[in-house]
Amino acid sequence: MKVRNSQTSPQQLRCGAVALKRSEQDAIQVCMLGKMPVLEGLWGPDLRMRDSGLGVDVGVCPDEAPSPPVWGSLRTPPITCGGLSLALELPALIRQLRAVWRARRGGPRGPEKSQASTWVESEKEEVEEVKQGVKTGALIWKCPAGGVESGTRRKVKRQLSFQRYCHASRLLRGAMPNTPGSLHLLDENYLGQAAHMLSKVGTWNFDIFLFDRLTNGNSLVTLMCHLFNVYGLIHHFQLDMVKLHRFLGMVQEDYHSQNPYHNAVHAADVTQAMYCYLKEPKLAEQLSPLDVFLALMAAAAHDVDHPGVNQPFLIKTQHHLASLYQNTSVLESHHWRSTVGMLRESGLLSHMPADISQDIEQQLGSLILATDISRQNEFLSTFREHLDNQDLDLQLASHRHFILQIALKCADVCNPCRVWELSRQWSERVCEEFYRQGDLERKFHMEISPLCNQQADSVPAIQIGFISYIVEPLFDEWHRFTEPSSLSHTMTGHMHKNKARWSRLRYANTPSDSQAEEPEGGGRGGEVEGIS
Repeated sequence: MKVRNSQTSPQQLRCGAVALKRSEQDAIQVCMLGKMPVLEGLWGPDLRMRDSGLGVDVGVCPDEAPSPPVWGSLRTPPITCGGLSLALELPALIRQLRAVWRARRGGPRGPEKSQASTWVESEKEEVEEVKQGVKTGALIWKCPAGGVESGTRRKVKRQLSFQRYCHASRLLRGAMPNTPGSLHLLDENYLGQAAHMLSKVGTWNFDIFLFDRLTNGNSLVTLMCHLFNVYGLIHHFQLDMVKLHRFLGMVQEDYHSQNPYHNAVHAADVTQAMYCYLKEPKLAEQLSPLDVFLALMAAAAHDVDHPGVNQPFLIKTQHHLASLYQNTSVLESHHWRSTVGMLRESGLLSHMPADISQDIEQQLGSLILATDISRQNEFLSTFREHLDNQDLDLQLASHRHFILQIALKCADVCNPCRVWELSRQWSERVCEEFYRQGDLERKFHMEISPLCNQQADSVPAIQIGFISYIVEPLFDEWHRFTEPSSLSHTMTGHMHKNKARWSRLRYANTPSDSQAEEPEGGGRGGEVEGIS
């Protein structure tokens, strides 16, 4: 069907952007239906995806001149979406999409409906369909018996990040997100208190829960903008503030607020901890602006779009992400690729040369992949060997990058090193997330994963094991590296007090509430055996 080359409207541009974003979901759907043997053509052994599925820079505003693609070596053969080639130029793609849309609707739209109303009504239907799936807990994965548990083909294609799809589609229509956490207008008293807290953001007893309430659920965006200003990164890298805020907003929205632990508040907490580590005298003097930029970005996005279940669960339920990343660092690879997609969609690095932006993407991936808890012993033994040999040279970029990997791992599991009032909240949150996974496994008659059985695994028992096997070995070596450091002394002191307190709670068989013990200590951390 031939379509006239009419002037493209914002609604048509939105359609093109949404279609481009769906290309990765299309690949996943084909994989789930058994039509794609192995993803060797897109991913090599090192799991580096050679194309994010974004054929054009959809983050550029319509009135901006389109920037040339910067993917370079990441380019793959043309990807198709619903039979349409994404290698086409955007105007041609929009024309094809418009033609397909009309054909699917039974021909040209009638005079009773305008083009805008047609697109908006369709978008409302799709968004409501996805929302309904969220309300009913319709996560899309395969059950052991085979077959997709629930949802339509259209829902399946969006499961890679349905939250950001809904959010982006509303923004592209010019509508504000209809969620309480998205209201940025605050009472002056709240703004003043939040600003006062930011003046003390480098202190270890920073209360991220209070800060999140004062910023009306926008702790991650507010904190990152503040830290970028503190370090002068916006001026140094000539960042566009609109694009930066767009990117940070996408990252914050892509965290699942329904997760008790792996949500945007956790990301803000890890970012604040990373800032404290970057200020360590032994490290601060050697860091370049690029090191700081990478460290803060990786901390903010290290768990983006986390589904609230661990990697073994995704593997045994044959989730499409497990197939996509070949059962290796599944969640971390997804966090990284989601971050890369949002970077490109927002156009935050579009003004940089292609080789620099690609290098930033790869280094972000290296940092985020280091948070895989299954690689804990690998990083710990290398770190211990460097300290024993005293051969760390922070003048070398590779050594600085390794220390940033260790710093991010510490920030990710630092909750047992916080004061008790904060640490206890994180402990209860992460255990609640474990128990939810156990309930889901029980519902589908699956073997309940370790630490996920609420009847057998108590919060104190989980915390004692986590501190003993994960947190203590890592922070003992971090203390060796940063010595002399008052922060390290403070963290290890909290960690030992918290472990002792959890032990008393465990053997006394008392609730882990704030009235049960004296006001000292705390516990919990980032992940336990596969939770990341």
